[in-house]
Amino acid sequence: MTATGEELVPARGGPWWWARWRSAVLDVGLAVVSALECGLEGIPFARDAGIPVAAGVVFGLLAGAVLVVRRKWPVAVVLVTIAVTPAQMGFLMGVVGLYTLAASELPRRIIGSLAGMSLLGTAIVTFVRVRQDMARGELTIGDWFVPFASITTALGLTAPPVLLGLYIGARRRLMESLRERADSLERELQLLAERAEERAEWARNEERTRIAREMHDVVAHRVSLMVVHAAALQAVARKDPEKAVKNAALVGDMGRQALTELREMLGVLRAGTESGAAARSERVSVPPLAAVGAAAAAAASRAAGGEEGAAEGPSLAAIEELVGQSAAAGMVVDLSVEGESRSYAPVVESTAYRVVQEALTNVHKHAAGAKTYVRLAHRASEIAMQVENEPPPRAASSAGLPSGGNGLVGMKERVSALGGVFVSGPTEAGGFRVSAVIPASAAEAS
Repeated sequence: MTATGEELVPARGGPWWWARWRSAVLDVGLAVVSALECGLEGIPFARDAGIPVAAGVVFGLLAGAVLVVRRKWPVAVVLVTIAVTPAQMGFLMGVVGLYTLAASELPRRIIGSLAGMSLLGTAIVTFVRVRQDMARGELTIGDWFVPFASITTALGLTAPPVLLGLYIGARRRLMESLRERADSLERELQLLAERAEERAEWARNEERTRIAREMHDVVAHRVSLMVVHAAALQAVARKDPEKAVKNAALVGDMGRQALTELREMLGVLRAGTESGAAARSERVSVPPLAAVGAAAAAAASRAAGGEEGAAEGPSLAAIEELVGQSAAAGMVVDLSVEGESRSYAPVVESTAYRVVQEALTNVHKHAAGAKTYVRLAHRASEIAMQVENEPPPRAASSAGLPSGGNGLVGMKERVSALGGVFVSGPTEAGGFRVSAVIPASAAEAS
């Protein structure tokens, strides 16, 4: 680290302590000029001191050449300047040395002390020289001129380079501080951009999961019922034509409903994607999938809840119809409601409906023909639901429906997001039970 702040400039292949060749050429040039000046001023010094002129010239050349190390050792340059001040040489070296010292990163007390020593030394030497000239009769001005000339000369040779050096040093430090702040802000912006990208990726993943969950809730239940009715139709087609016709009508109705729901879902997804693209073109910082997910949820709610629940999604009032659809598919379902029925927040009713729907869908998939109990309890501060099925009959065959294993996981996530409790698992009797409890004030808490 140099004393003049040159360490702030990245090295570019300069020789020795110089960061750049340009700085080296400048310092060498100043040193040559200073050496020539001191060499010429060494001639009268040698005559006054009574030493050989050649010795005075060599002394001046060596003293002036010290300026070449001003960037690395500015203190040494100023001390040499103070030392040769009585010989009245090194004016250029003094000015440049004081400037370099003041512009350096050295403590202010050191800069002030050396500048004061240079000022005092110049003032004393000038005072003595002017008094000698007046004593020899070379100057006929009054005595007041001696202190005036000494003070003026000392200030003129000391104050300007020191003040300029202090200004340049402060400006250099300010620029470096601004550069560091700019680099810090750039790093922070880069970090914020990375975090924003991570949040955007997280939001996209969350919305993809949400869309998949909504499509699963809307389509899986009806498709499961269609498969069950199709199996029943195949079994009774020849034995009971009337029942086969009835089952065929149910399959057709449910197929049309599932197709309608799927079209609505895809249409909303397409519209949401287009709106997301428009938002990006307007530089609106909203992830496009957020709008898609919200729209998909609304479409899912409209599709599953019918016209009455178009604005708020499926409600508890539709559970009886849901149970009736399963009963029409051949499932023996027992629905019981405890407590006084009342309305809840739309998100609470929608989640409760989805839990019952997913549980019934799983019964169709994995326990066809098993008797199922659906219990709904309205409590003071919560609503509880439980769907439990008995072991399926041995003669009953599985519906053969594929299962991704995400239905119960999605229900648990929904219930937990509302501060509720979700439990599912096999019973001791060999059946399966799905239970959930949702706080009545879950919407307000969320």
